Amino acid sequence: MNRYALITGASRGIGRAIAVELAKDGCNVIINYKSNNEAAQETLRLVREAGSDGELLPFDVSKPDEINQALDKWFAAHPDEYIDVLINNAGIVADELMLWMEPEQWHSVIDVNLNGFFYCTRRVLEGMVENRHGRIVNISSIGGQKGIPGQTAYAAAKAALIGATRSLSTEASSRGITVNAVAPGLIDTEIINKNDISDDVQRFFDNIPMQRLGKPEEVAYLVSFLCSDRANYISGQVIGINGGAL
Repeated sequence: MNRYALITGASRGIGRAIAVELAKDGCNVIINYKSNNEAAQETLRLVREAGSDGELLPFDVSKPDEINQALDKWFAAHPDEYIDVLINNAGIVADELMLWMEPEQWHSVIDVNLNGFFYCTRRVLEGMVENRHGRIVNISSIGGQKGIPGQTAYAAAKAALIGATRSLSTEASSRGITVNAVAPGLIDTEIINKNDISDDVQRFFDNIPMQRLGKPEEVAYLVSFLCSDRANYISGQVIGINGGAL
């Protein structure tokens, strides 16, 4: 049976790096993205270059109807398959001090970073349970472990994701499904640009013992391990990858 991995927010950054690394591991990669088709096509090219096949599956992780429609089509096209690996990576930031934060900013961050995890995981979990095997990795953040000014909504979503990871692990581990979270620090992606970051984030950067940004590939290596048989006895864990910042 082919092994299928769904990665949300896989058109660029950490999601793209994970897609490529899982392709190297032999997974057929399902590349989710919201709207950037050109970037998603580039991820698909890199997945195929890495030696595996892939396909695009666009939907907005904050909209359950879109998720269900997209996955209904996927399951109909793959009646004898299931999604064995789920990487809940899609995320957004909307930095603002709480005093000036608008409700729309709060809800948009919670909807994508936290509710998206619920909608996507609930939809693919049944296949993992039936087959008694699965890997779920949730991409949290050091922001969910250590407060950063201006990121109250983001920190709330990522901290909640950690709690959800631990609880779901207690439900799923007896069925051969591991559930873990990875909590990156500052990673060199389009979201964190060393040349265009706030003073608060700059101070955070200055306190990283390794004195550099992490690489998306370094996060992907960790995710690859957690999705492998070498990590069969690891579940309910939150693993930081932050250059010693925490």
